[in-house]
Amino acid sequence: MSNMLRRKVVLAAAALVAVPLSSFAQKQPKVWRIGFLTNGTVTSSQGQLDAFVRGLRELGYADGKNFILEPRYAEGKLDRLPALVAELLAQKIDLLFAPSGIAAQAAKKSGTTIPIVFALAPDPVGQGFGQSLARPGGNMTGMTSTHTELSAKRMELLKEAFPAIKRIAVLYFLTQSPAGVAEQLAETERAAKVLGVALVTEESPSVEDFERAFASIRTRRPDALVVIENPVFFTNRVRLTDLAAELRIPAIYNVSEYVHAGGLMSYGASYADLCRRAATYAVKILNGALPGDLPIERPTKFELVINLKTAKAIGLAIPRSVLLRADDTVR
Repeated sequence: MSNMLRRKVVLAAAALVAVPLSSFAQKQPKVWRIGFLTNGTVTSSQGQLDAFVRGLRELGYADGKNFILEPRYAEGKLDRLPALVAELLAQKIDLLFAPSGIAAQAAKKSGTTIPIVFALAPDPVGQGFGQSLARPGGNMTGMTSTHTELSAKRMELLKEAFPAIKRIAVLYFLTQSPAGVAEQLAETERAAKVLGVALVTEESPSVEDFERAFASIRTRRPDALVVIENPVFFTNRVRLTDLAAELRIPAIYNVSEYVHAGGLMSYGASYADLCRRAATYAVKILNGALPGDLPIERPTKFELVINLKTAKAIGLAIPRSVLLRADDTVR
């Protein structure tokens, strides 16, 4: 081989080595750091986190390869949220997923400018997360659970399933709850008038107060119970549904997680579906979209879920007409 030819071979080989190495360096995907902030416990919030991660995977994003999660749990202690936000910001996260309205509110109050995606905010405009649903502006966007609009439907379902109902107890927690609780309570009261049933209300601020609240409800001898969703109730839903079952009356909740914890029935938006859909927004934002340009979306999946085990345990028969409309049953 001539010196000239040998030199060309060496240069060609060097080029083949250099180009792939250069291309490889350029094509290495960024590993995004995503914060997860919840007012709940690891157990009570697992479904929301799993749904979000499932949404990311459906879009081709793998944990540890394309993103790293930084979860923080307030364990039901709402006053811990500001410190947890500070912890996450110190981790230099690229985006914060704060599913609930109350977690998102704590993130907003921190003054951070990083993108914040929520999934379960009952009234995002009222909570100041955006200027409007169509164009929120700022650094926040996500999904709304729109509980208020479904309050009348829950009352109708109770009355349809148990026509003899005359008095309904409503359990709620207004203080420290996210926007939407007062509106749900007002809508429930309007529905009661239309249906011709009486309402008795009971506020309970903590899991330590549940025993007193249910004892008070028992003394008023209601025929059914409506539980208005809030973070305190959701985090402690197992204890709450246990106490509700002891009343041995029909009870309805906002979301299916209560039914899977032992509650009788629920009607509302699917929290899992909203958290899964929030992943779509997270990916869009991490790829350059501005949160303020992404409209806040309403639920598209509503579900009626009935726990037949609980119905049997407390001696209630669910009419076939209602069962046929159920999206899921717990047996």
